[in-house]
Amino acid sequence: MPSPLPSTLHAIGNTPLVELSRITEGIDGKILAKLDYLNPGFSKKDRIAKQIIEDAEAEGKLTVGQTVVELTSGNTGTGLAIVCGVKGYKFVAVMSKGNSMERARMMRALGAEVVLVDQLPDSKAGQVSGGDLELVEKEAQRITKERNAFRADQFNLISNTRAHYLHTAPEFIQQSDGAIHAFCDFAGTGGSFAGCAMAFKEFNPAIQCYVVEPNGAAILSGDAVTNPNHRIQGGGYAMRLPLLNPKHVDGYIKVKDEEAIHYARRLAREEGIFAGFSSGANVAAAMKLLNTTHKGKTVAVIMCDSGLKYLSTDLWE
Repeated sequence: MPSPLPSTLHAIGNTPLVELSRITEGIDGKILAKLDYLNPGFSKKDRIAKQIIEDAEAEGKLTVGQTVVELTSGNTGTGLAIVCGVKGYKFVAVMSKGNSMERARMMRALGAEVVLVDQLPDSKAGQVSGGDLELVEKEAQRITKERNAFRADQFNLISNTRAHYLHTAPEFIQQSDGAIHAFCDFAGTGGSFAGCAMAFKEFNPAIQCYVVEPNGAAILSGDAVTNPNHRIQGGGYAMRLPLLNPKHVDGYIKVKDEEAIHYARRLAREEGIFAGFSSGANVAAAMKLLNTTHKGKTVAVIMCDSGLKYLSTDLWE
């Protein structure tokens, strides 16, 4: 039997890889889904929270007694609340009121101070735009300066990429015996795509890596923004992502809100995987590949977070 872990931080990562054989029934090809919603904070963001804090400690950028601040849609904030709680740092999460309230409640329960920022007048709850995120960023900057805090800047810190380069991608490769032909990933900060794509390309340059974006807010693929208030929470902010390396991007796949919701619901009903909007978007993108250019191939995706974080939304109506 395995020995007890020293702390919850040691339970982050090493998540299972599952074949979605029911969703792909009748389709020529496979989807391998990494169940990162089984991390302690119920999302893949636990990985970057741990990496950001540990790298900052090692580099002397975060010291005992200092406060940590970060903007979040809720997942990185939850991960940081866990990591900071275990390590003894005060954490302030700055989040748009447009994100689901389960996330704010969870962060508060984990000891975080949660600052909620009003949306723009034309925004709707559950539909956080790039403009809404700009308001959150301004507030995060103000609090960081006011409290002389460490900013766990997930959109810019290379630790975000490192978490997935050092851990997520090697787990994918080991668990699949390297039998991956393509990788699809919904772009939030771009960190999981950047880290995994870099590691995949080093392992096998033939692995095709695709950025997934919301239809109507696919600025990374060069489209004009026609639907900034899409429903796929946690990304698709129609903004440039510094962590993305264009040389690792083999293409872009656009997913409609309805497609992401459809596959999130199928994941729950047919595969027993209770995940959120972006996980549904990843599966929708993978299915597009299997039905077109990647027939007979194996596509890897991440199940980004838990469906428990969306009980107050229309995802589960």
